[in-house]
Amino acid sequence: MRALYAGPNGERWKQSHVQIYGWIEPGFNFSTSTHSNLPAGYDIIPNRLELDQAVLYVERVPDTVQTDHIDWGFRAANFFGIDYHFTTAKGWLSQQLLKQHRLYGDDPVMLYGDLYIPHVAKGLNIRFGRFISLPNIEAQLAPQNYTYTHSLLYSYDPFTQTGVVSTVLLNDHWLFNLGLSAGNDIAPWARGAKPSLTACVSYTFNNGKDNIYPCASGSNSGKYAYNNVQLYVNTWYHKFNDSWHMATEVYYEFERDVPSVSGPLPIEPNTNGAVCPGAAIQCFAGEWAVVNYLQKQFSTSNYISIRNEALDDLRGQRTGFKTLYTEHTIMWGHWIGTTLLFRPELRFERSYAVPAYDNGTSKNQLSFATDLIVRF
Repeated sequence: MRALYAGPNGERWKQSHVQIYGWIEPGFNFSTSTHSNLPAGYDIIPNRLELDQAVLYVERVPDTVQTDHIDWGFRAANFFGIDYHFTTAKGWLSQQLLKQHRLYGDDPVMLYGDLYIPHVAKGLNIRFGRFISLPNIEAQLAPQNYTYTHSLLYSYDPFTQTGVVSTVLLNDHWLFNLGLSAGNDIAPWARGAKPSLTACVSYTFNNGKDNIYPCASGSNSGKYAYNNVQLYVNTWYHKFNDSWHMATEVYYEFERDVPSVSGPLPIEPNTNGAVCPGAAIQCFAGEWAVVNYLQKQFSTSNYISIRNEALDDLRGQRTGFKTLYTEHTIMWGHWIGTTLLFRPELRFERSYAVPAYDNGTSKNQLSFATDLIVRF
């Protein structure tokens, strides 16, 4: 953008408020596993250097700090890399993963428009298209996360929705979201899509030091389909002082009538069946999880992040293994100038009921991983 602003049409670019930018994120890990790091995400290949993400944004952000006129915006984000395994939505170039089983793929992870109306309460934004699902501490996009690798909690919940969502700011404390989509991680034109409701409320208090954000995401009949999980989640953010803060998330998610892994019913590509009781050919499959992030900022260039979590895949439908997991990570984030972010981390995780790591051969996994985000 600096180059465009300095060019012959620089003033036109500035007046348009359109920006073009992105990043490249390679990552590497040393792991005690030799075949696969799953269920960990997103660094699924052990002991190798991979291109996690190469992302390009073209966007115009609506002006939401004024009250005198309606404004508009959009975002088109193209996402290439190994991380597309986690962002793929059925119907959005999903044949790369669901049929062709490519290690690397391309995903138009966001493609939406915004309409901002300042005269409703303290501001109303209406977003339509494909967008990131609302709740969660983490996001698919590398610069929007505290750490390089993702929590188990985040790796197995919904990622994007296609539809419309409204956000209204009532006052300095209350914000509301209400949306209608085709379901979690599915396009309206794909088989299995169904009208689904998302409703969230955000409450900020304690002079801005605390925020809670309960949300119901993609609510419908909940019958088994491609990633048709019914997610009920709450996040809590707390600021201790100018250098310490934490974020906590807890959720419960489920699908109904999930085919048994040992039964005759077909299982959707890139999903898992359930470990159903007795001779049942399908069953209710739920999962609960909780994660806590604790951050300490040492300077404008350095911070640490400590993550602890537990996840119980009650029927094995999300991770492929019916077991309780715990995971613990400590990471150092170091900015080099304003365009490079280096994030080495040490991570230990365990499955308790059955071996879930390294293709189901180990209950424990220890890894050292790092990425480098190069922004442009």
